Amino acid sequence: MKMSEYHKGYSKAFQENKISFGLTIPLENYKKQVPAMVRQVERARMAEQLNFQVLWLQDVLLEDPTFEDPATGQIYDSFIYAVYLASHTSTINIGTAATVLPLRHPLRTAKEAASIERLFPDRFLLGVSSGDRRKDFEGLGIPIMERSEWFREAFNDLNQALYEEFPEIKSRFGTMKKSNLVPKPQCKIPMLMTGYCQQTLDFVGEHSDGWMFYPQRPVQQLPLIKSYRDKVQAYHGSHAFRPFIMPLPLDLVENRNAPIKKIPAGYQTGRLGLIKILEQYRLTGVNHIMFGLSGSSRNIEDVIKEIGEEVIPHFK
Repeated sequence: MKMSEYHKGYSKAFQENKISFGLTIPLENYKKQVPAMVRQVERARMAEQLNFQVLWLQDVLLEDPTFEDPATGQIYDSFIYAVYLASHTSTINIGTAATVLPLRHPLRTAKEAASIERLFPDRFLLGVSSGDRRKDFEGLGIPIMERSEWFREAFNDLNQALYEEFPEIKSRFGTMKKSNLVPKPQCKIPMLMTGYCQQTLDFVGEHSDGWMFYPQRPVQQLPLIKSYRDKVQAYHGSHAFRPFIMPLPLDLVENRNAPIKKIPAGYQTGRLGLIKILEQYRLTGVNHIMFGLSGSSRNIEDVIKEIGEEVIPHFK
């Protein structure tokens, strides 16, 4: 059965040959400072009303001043904050980008993910990754150079616990025998892989329900997306579709005719330039853009409103 046949949020957010849009939390222009985390619910509700499809949460444990983003994601634990945002909104998807599987026990991850899915049906998207924040690995006593093996075992244990009845599991994380995880999710929770997760593209193509990859220019993403689609179809059939998802830092300036300028990993431009960029990504095969507004030079609510009212309608 296709994911789109039983997870309504997934099928609404990700469609073949189309592009949709999400926002990375925190919804504020904090740049390199610690975000204040104010008015997040109000802005999340605004995004929902303006047809953004997903609110994305990072999975960061410790503040690391030497890391490029010292603000530790959205400050609060991603699963706890997912529940908080979901409970204050109605329809918008809540996704993790991405849950670091080697740093979370797979049975705990399964329990929490299944609980969120049951409490907020058809809204939870589980992005997963192998992690890259050395301080988090050191703090939890997990060898970062072994994260490939840790990820693979955690991924296998997670899926067995979620979808098998009384599975038999024996791995570095522990043993399950004559026991069962409750609750079980009512439908398959979409698992979206970030980067290669220290695995191969074959692994990603076979096991992911979508691929989140780092921002690159359209001409650079094109061959990567084609390779991914080839792998998906090799494992799931010639008509199989799995979305390609990309973060994009954005500084949307007030002048709609402002030229397109590159900023680290993203763009500074006006509304018309943004529409042009997004159409290029759509034609390349990108199915979803998660805007990062932390470096915005304008009021965040004005930017969210402009994208929702003047940009998203162009891609209906």
